[in-house]
Amino acid sequence: MEDVVRPIIDFVRDHQGWAAPIVFVLAFGESLAFLSLLIPAWGALVGIGAMIGPSGMNFWPICIAGGFGAACGDWVSYWFGFTFKERVAQMWPLSRYPQLLPRGEDFVRDWGVPSIFIGRFFGPLRASVPLVAGIFEMPYGRFQFANFTSAFVWSATLLMFGDVISRIVTWLWSEI
Repeated sequence: MEDVVRPIIDFVRDHQGWAAPIVFVLAFGESLAFLSLLIPAWGALVGIGAMIGPSGMNFWPICIAGGFGAACGDWVSYWFGFTFKERVAQMWPLSRYPQLLPRGEDFVRDWGVPSIFIGRFFGPLRASVPLVAGIFEMPYGRFQFANFTSAFVWSATLLMFGDVISRIVTWLWSEI
């Protein structure tokens, strides 16, 4: 993962104007069914968050881009599940990870709409929960409310986590 994350962080450090679009794409990929299994982008998002304070980048445009990227990824995943229903389980890469959809189904059935918010913060559930919500036709308005709300909280959390860690390390470094 470091082989992918480091060049992204270096690029954003050198081209700060690209931070928001890159965060949008990373959050979209991290939230999109199928792709999120192959490219975990959360490390790059935390790393970019760590650069926000020291570089003087504005937090809010980057956070908003991350929120919209994550919400769009889940939106596409929901649509995909809604459109293709049970055929999704036979598609690669889910055909190689048969346990993901049943876990997502149990989670969505047990938790309902809050499953979208909760699932956003747990690895493989992040992309499978919206897919399952689409397969089982969770009401669209409820899904989108939970989707957009959780996407912005998730984006802010990852970016702030990186920013806070960066500030702590900077403070510790100055004290030593």
